[in-house]
Amino acid sequence: MTSQIPGADEFTSRPLPREELLRQISPALPLHRIDDERTARVDALTYEVVRHRLWAITQEMGETLRRMSGSHVVTESNDFNFSICDELGEQVQVGAYNIGLIGSMDLAITWTLRHRSDNPGIAEGDMFLCNDPWIGGGLHQNDAAVLAPVFHEGRLFGWTTAIAHQVDLGGPRPGSFSPSAQDVFGEAVPTPPVKVVRDGVLQRDVADAWVRRSRLPHLVGLDLRAKIAANRNAGEQILRLVARYGADTVKAVMRRMTDDAERRLRAKLAALPDGTWTAVGYQEQSRAGDRGLHAIQVAMTKEADRLVFDFRGTAGQTGVINCPYPGLRAGIVFTMLPLLAGDIPWAAGGLMRCFEIVTDEDTLTNASFPAAVGKGPFGPAWGSGNLVAEVLAKMLDAEPAHRADVQSICNGTTDLCVVSGVDVRGGGSKPFVSPVFDVMAGGYGAQVEYDGVDTGGRLIIPSARAPDVEMTEYLYPLVALWRREQTDSGGPGRQRGGMSGSVCYVQHPDQDTTMSLVVSGTGKAANQNVGLAGGYPGNSQLDLVVRGIGVPQLAGASTVPADLDELGGTIEVLPCEGESDLGPGDALYLHWQAGGGYGDPLLRPAEHVRDDVRQVRVSPAAARDVYGVVLGADAGRPGSVLVPTGTPDLRGLRRLDDNLAVRQAPQGDTVVCVHCATEIGPLAGGAYVSALAARDAAPAEAGPHIWPDPSVYVDEQVVFRQLFCPGCLTAVNSRVVPVAHPLPTDHYRGWASDARPKETV
Repeated sequence: MTSQIPGADEFTSRPLPREELLRQISPALPLHRIDDERTARVDALTYEVVRHRLWAITQEMGETLRRMSGSHVVTESNDFNFSICDELGEQVQVGAYNIGLIGSMDLAITWTLRHRSDNPGIAEGDMFLCNDPWIGGGLHQNDAAVLAPVFHEGRLFGWTTAIAHQVDLGGPRPGSFSPSAQDVFGEAVPTPPVKVVRDGVLQRDVADAWVRRSRLPHLVGLDLRAKIAANRNAGEQILRLVARYGADTVKAVMRRMTDDAERRLRAKLAALPDGTWTAVGYQEQSRAGDRGLHAIQVAMTKEADRLVFDFRGTAGQTGVINCPYPGLRAGIVFTMLPLLAGDIPWAAGGLMRCFEIVTDEDTLTNASFPAAVGKGPFGPAWGSGNLVAEVLAKMLDAEPAHRADVQSICNGTTDLCVVSGVDVRGGGSKPFVSPVFDVMAGGYGAQVEYDGVDTGGRLIIPSARAPDVEMTEYLYPLVALWRREQTDSGGPGRQRGGMSGSVCYVQHPDQDTTMSLVVSGTGKAANQNVGLAGGYPGNSQLDLVVRGIGVPQLAGASTVPADLDELGGTIEVLPCEGESDLGPGDALYLHWQAGGGYGDPLLRPAEHVRDDVRQVRVSPAAARDVYGVVLGADAGRPGSVLVPTGTPDLRGLRRLDDNLAVRQAPQGDTVVCVHCATEIGPLAGGAYVSALAARDAAPAEAGPHIWPDPSVYVDEQVVFRQLFCPGCLTAVNSRVVPVAHPLPTDHYRGWASDARPKETV
């Protein structure tokens, strides 16, 4: 008998060419494969019927998990997902739940094929359990996946996967997130793929070891069985499909689905301008006690029909704000699918063929073992996704046919707050751990012709839901004083970003204990939810505990406080990364992030601002100070109206965004303001940026939705930086950033085909 002690590198998963992967799979594992000629013989009707049936199977997996799970993460918030894959793990169909959770499922399968096909083997009736972020079975340890091979006539036909966030999988803090972790050994334990079902039978020793790590073993055990059931149901339905149409036909449809997705995305990319677009964002406080800002940067190069995302220059791994390579890849995927492939069926395997990732090792977005990675999904993975959304929007904005697809950044990231303790209502003594999932109701970013959707959810979870407040109060000893949309939270712009909300919880009157709080949130000092084309960012994320409130419990209260000013008490500002507590006389207040605006807010029509004030989306003060619109005493008509100074002749120019266009000439292209026709500077290399007027101001000048004192969180000076047309002072770029934030260096190289008609501005 031989044994090998694996090194850290063997627990790292990266994409492999199919030929290389095949060489690493044990010859003892027979695969069902077809050639390209068989794929081409599928008729159109059969293709559509089988394709839609595969889509329906993933939706039915969702219903199975919901019905069996006892976790409100699943039943209320839809923080889970599924996929159907071919024999080598390429994803053919994914669910419309948390897209981030399927961004690396193929990597987990390919790792399993490479490292489990020989020992312990992959056989019919087996399933593998995994929560290792370096392998791809989830983006942090709380994401637990079950991978199920599907066999037909003794050959591996494909895979199904089910993954969901688990409320607690151990570690030093309830909820398994530890803001003070120095490395992964201070967090929940990552588990590489282990055979949890063998020949159709749940392995009790593995299942017992799995739930033993959790403070909530009954929930974790129930979710494990729910994922097994969802996979089993999907596998049976795939085999029914095979029995009806034949294995080769179904596999041919699967192959064609990925090929069609690739072809359609490449065709879309080929019609967009070539160039390189850059973006820089920040993660705040790498761990409890840190006061730094840590940069993530990306340069996206589009050439012909492919994209390259270059993350070199990103800060080194530190604290708990890291994600391994699968998390970075997931950040790209969960942004690309809704923004660039919204009109393409999500055969994710084909879409992922269209981009390449370049990254340094040992960084926030490509962390090496044993870095702490508990914040991976809602830290650097989500932060990378924001930057990818920004550069994609810049590229789309430069093509008139795709400006309708442009969207400012949506709600930045999640606001993590885990409340835990012992529920003593009714004389009981029941431990509980509950992330506050009200924060799912984030604001969507503004588009070129539309305001963002208010409290519309999450871009990365198309079917995200904020839980029913009454269900939260039933499950946990909390009472909500309010949950509401928050005035002024949406990023100001010609089109306004969608509003976010706030929630305020106190303890249940029968509780009278001290609860623990773990908090983690980015975008409190330097905004994640940036605007585009001069649009302002959405609100700063804000978490507070109000100590010693006037009405600590609701018993005997004649009115319910409606705002922080009515609570009384003393405010404690919670850090970006840290721990606190909630006593009987305290209130917990969370204000999560809204969407960024699009275009200079001074260009928003006055009647739209008036309507925003009437509908309590914008305050009269913000209407005056940010939008330049003064309303009468009846809040009904504008006291001043902005009037354009003229209508410049811009025929023949190619638009770059809401404010800038390109005048093409043999001696070199020039960037021109579309509002006043001022020639700003050369396009080549982004040289025109240095000719823009610039201004740094206090963050509060961006509006009442911006936290006025970043020094509460970080040591570096943070400013509201704007770049303007030097002719008419229209804002073309508006950010809340550290003073060292670099100027954009976008480099447009031109459009793919000069033969196409040149649309004018």
